[in-house]
Amino acid sequence: MTEYDAIVYDLDGTLVRLDVDWGAVAERCAAILRARGHDVSNADIWEMRELAAANGLLDRVDDAIAEFEREGARSARRLALADELPHSVPVGVCSLNCAAACRIALELHGIDRHVDAVVGRDSHETVKPDPEPLLHAVDLLGAEPSAALFVGDSDSDRNAAAAAGIDFQWVEDRV
Repeated sequence: MTEYDAIVYDLDGTLVRLDVDWGAVAERCAAILRARGHDVSNADIWEMRELAAANGLLDRVDDAIAEFEREGARSARRLALADELPHSVPVGVCSLNCAAACRIALELHGIDRHVDAVVGRDSHETVKPDPEPLLHAVDLLGAEPSAALFVGDSDSDRNAAAAAGIDFQWVEDRV
């Protein structure tokens, strides 16, 4: 493996698996939007989140999502990749999950002591695949993007890393 000055991980599907019923999350988000007259037919959670943002309802929708995430973090399952921690370089997490859920899941499995920075959905103005949250995490770790690695499990992760100029590695390629 190339030597890096910092390593950033996605959370859910990478270090842990949150115990979240995403169908129930989508239903709660849809109910919030439908109650205010918005059509959410065939919209996924992230499309509903965008609709909420455009209509001044993002805080309500994000609060609902975060409630499920925090609860799911309390019974998150540790994944194999977590066993490669600690590293000799600073480690961060950059996730689409709220920061509190990230911290709960990391603490549940004792991973928190090996993580120097957490950037969740609510830690930054934008979310992945926008590169800014990932760049923020790398900055918090005191590294340059060109000297950092992002490990993830989704196209959103890969795209964020590419846009940020940060090396990317799939979870499957590390375990």
